[in-house]
Amino acid sequence: MPRLAQWLPVALVVLAGGAFSAAAQTQAAKPTSPTSDDCLVCHGEPDAKRANGASIAVSAKDAAASVHGQAGFSCVDCHADLATAELPHAEKLAPVVCATCHDEAVAKYQASVHAEARRAANTAAATCTDCHGTHDIRSSKDPDAPTYHLNLPRTCGRCHGNPEVIRAGKIAIGNVYAQFQDSIHGRALSRAGLLVAPNCGDCHGAHDIRRRTDPDSRVFRTAVPDTCGRCHQGLQRLYQEGIHGTALKAGNPLVPECATCHSAHQIQRVESDSWKLQVIRECGTCHVESIRTYRDTFHGQVTSLGFVRVAKCADCHGAHDILPRSNPRSRVSPSRLVGTCQRCHPAATASFARYDPHADRHNRQRNPFLFLAARFMDTLLVGVFAFFSLHTALWFSRTAKPRGRGTKTPPSPPATPAPPEAATEKPDGPGPRQ
Repeated sequence: MPRLAQWLPVALVVLAGGAFSAAAQTQAAKPTSPTSDDCLVCHGEPDAKRANGASIAVSAKDAAASVHGQAGFSCVDCHADLATAELPHAEKLAPVVCATCHDEAVAKYQASVHAEARRAANTAAATCTDCHGTHDIRSSKDPDAPTYHLNLPRTCGRCHGNPEVIRAGKIAIGNVYAQFQDSIHGRALSRAGLLVAPNCGDCHGAHDIRRRTDPDSRVFRTAVPDTCGRCHQGLQRLYQEGIHGTALKAGNPLVPECATCHSAHQIQRVESDSWKLQVIRECGTCHVESIRTYRDTFHGQVTSLGFVRVAKCADCHGAHDILPRSNPRSRVSPSRLVGTCQRCHPAATASFARYDPHADRHNRQRNPFLFLAARFMDTLLVGVFAFFSLHTALWFSRTAKPRGRGTKTPPSPPATPAPPEAATEKPDGPGPRQ
């Protein structure tokens, strides 16, 4: 036993040395992953380029300030094939797989219109780096990030405002970036800097952007009121209670939704005269007969001349809360009609409110007296023109003929010359001296 205790420490030292040697050999066999500093030895040079002349320079400052740099990520965390590579590495690297960390965002992107275009070999469609950047990716809350709320329209505009990309991508709507910049939302973002104003992502989404014909799209016809309602909650409630919202909810695909009247990317202030006149025409695209009869009235004639200080569609029917006339809450219901007229005509009475703003002189059942008066006026007008046209024609034919019932008047004889005057006799006596 004393002999065993004497040799035990020696055995432990030998075993520890063997284990250390084995670990050292294993560590030597496993190559060390390059650090970010190792990568920046080459890529940190501003003039670093590929063989084809493309820049491969990486700003160490931008990389450190990026969301990945702030989280402590290194180059090999994204460029995974470099983890076991020796430097200098091969010129062609495997594409970075963002789904390694951002699996949910990438799954949404794969269902988007951009990914669909990519699968159809359209290389102009946006990928992760087109919107977020590469080594300088920042949080969307960072004012310097391309995905920051105020910067996103400009980021989208790099493609959707580029004529070459629009042509290559066959984007039917054209330069939508320019349209948006001139809209009330675009001006609120770019000029007023309002964070509450919607940008592209608020309406279309971020990673899951879909075509407007896709039922799962945020801008599908039936989804537009909910999309707009995220900001305009009060108006959404009024619309859903109105005749249009009720019909849309019931599955009628022809009723107007927000974009039908306001457009999608060219939304203007509703207080402008141009908007007030334009929306009358927009109502007429569905209500053809109503706009025809409206144009025949005093109100319609005045608005046709470009004046807006008369009643327009929304002044009588409302804008978002349009209700059928049979609904007591409707502005044109019998119980509220006088009050509606009094908004422009304070002295209006029940007799005044009997005025038909859509009177139709061609509809005998709806407006019998107007129908008869119009027929009388048409007949009188045709009769007066016919009578005086005939009178003028007969008078003209009479003045065109020479007098004498058509016989020619003989020519007058030539005038006889007057006889020469008799010579004047000279008086007797001497004449004047010569």
